Amino acid sequence: MPQLRLDDLLDELQARLDAARGTRDRIHSLLEAVLAVGRDLELNQALRHVVEAAVTLVDAEYGALGVIGDDRYLSQFVPVGVGDEEIKRIGPLPSGHGLLGELIHHPAPLRLTEIAEHPSSYGFPAHHPPMHTFLGVPIRVRDKVFGNLYLTEKRGGAEFDAEDEAVLSTLAVAAGVAIENARLYTQARLHERWLTAGAEITSSLLSGSAEQEVLDLLVDRAAEIARADLAVVALRLPDTQELEVRIAVGLKAEEHRGLVLPLEGSFVGAAVCAGGLVVSTDVHEDPRITVGPPRWEGLGPAVAVPIGTSEGGIRGVLMLARAAGAPLFEEDESGPLQGFAGQAAVAMELAERRRDSEQVALLEERDRIARDLHDLAIQRLFATGMTLQGATRFIDHPGANERVLRAIDDLDETAKTIRSTIFGLRTRDTGPAARGLRAKVVEAVARAAEVLGFTPALRMTGLLDTTVPPAVADEAIAVLQETLSNVARHASAGSAEVWLAAADGELVVTVTDDGVGLPEGGRRSGLANLAERATALGGGFDARALPAGGTGIVWRVPLPAA
Repeated sequence: MPQLRLDDLLDELQARLDAARGTRDRIHSLLEAVLAVGRDLELNQALRHVVEAAVTLVDAEYGALGVIGDDRYLSQFVPVGVGDEEIKRIGPLPSGHGLLGELIHHPAPLRLTEIAEHPSSYGFPAHHPPMHTFLGVPIRVRDKVFGNLYLTEKRGGAEFDAEDEAVLSTLAVAAGVAIENARLYTQARLHERWLTAGAEITSSLLSGSAEQEVLDLLVDRAAEIARADLAVVALRLPDTQELEVRIAVGLKAEEHRGLVLPLEGSFVGAAVCAGGLVVSTDVHEDPRITVGPPRWEGLGPAVAVPIGTSEGGIRGVLMLARAAGAPLFEEDESGPLQGFAGQAAVAMELAERRRDSEQVALLEERDRIARDLHDLAIQRLFATGMTLQGATRFIDHPGANERVLRAIDDLDETAKTIRSTIFGLRTRDTGPAARGLRAKVVEAVARAAEVLGFTPALRMTGLLDTTVPPAVADEAIAVLQETLSNVARHASAGSAEVWLAAADGELVVTVTDDGVGLPEGGRRSGLANLAERATALGGGFDARALPAGGTGIVWRVPLPAA
């Protein structure tokens, strides 16, 4: 009997020693996991290491970490134990419903012997691996629940016990500290990148770069730093409640570029109406988007911020979007966009002031040229004509007399042309001449330059404001606008030239570019419209590829006799 009693005591002692060793090993493993997690400074890597450490510590087959977003659903889900092929077969990752949502709404440790028996459980999707036992604990960062750790299927068919819960809760505390450090590091790096990009924009502004170049640079940097799959800049059209998409780069950008959208019923318009930043968790299903063609397929989280302020005038909107399933735009990412968009407003303001200054200089130069033409050229032509006219009485040869009279008539016509040119040079923003064909052509070319990225060369000859009827002038402007629009959309040109001539009883509009030329079998609906306009006025139209590359468009219509 004493020997049996001693054997029992020794067995009990051995069991306690084994348990102590197991606890010691587990504490060591926990400490190693805490140290490993604490070394991570990249947030996504830190999250994955937390899940991997949790799976190892409690001997679970599957684990996951769900990050809770501002909408109280999961904005990010990091699984471990399930392969990429299985994830594809299962479908979209959980968003925080059912049992996972239980921990979101009640952030406290939860242990289950059978998942299916919990009231919040409503089953698994097709192709999902079977899961029964469950252990979940919240992760807090500065007393705020950041997310939850989910562990399922303890190996060997055992159940998760109180010791597993204690170990996982301890890891969650360490994970909260590590996540906070990683977030602070990420914020610092992100802030540094925004500052660097801002300095680049400022340098571009001060160097006198064109507005389009600055906006292109701004869009590229914003998309790169915010990890956006689509970046859009929409500018507000003057005296309207509409926005025109001027720049679109990234995923399906061609479906957005050139769209004209109202303020009510569009995502970019919502930013103007709100006067500040607006965010969408899924732009494809956003209820604020009610107009425009379908163009959001494959996109998910989005953010839009106005360019300018409601006090100083909103000039446009910068919009960024990520692919469906990508993480939402966090406050740390979207916050700096407002300052960045403010730089875009400064770029546009400087470009406008620069254009005004250039316009003033141009008008002053036109005044000088007009004075010189009037005081020198016309007076000399008039004097020459008077001299020739006085000399005709000394010419006896009929042929010579006729040629001199013809030269006098040519001088008169030349003087009239110069007077018309002076009239055009002295045109201001008011008065009848401001509504003439010359002024409208200059305005149309200036508008096209904003889309083209360069200013086309412009030549105008003849009495455009006096010999071209208003109806013909309107058709010519429409033809010019459509032609330059075609150059911007299809030609990929680096330069273009516009020439309007009123001579020999007809008006000729010629537009050439150095782009890709007319493609074989390409769409010709736009060219057909131009031809129809010419035919309706009794004229003709020709479009052809130029020998040196590019396209030449010639549109001509007859003018009524004077």
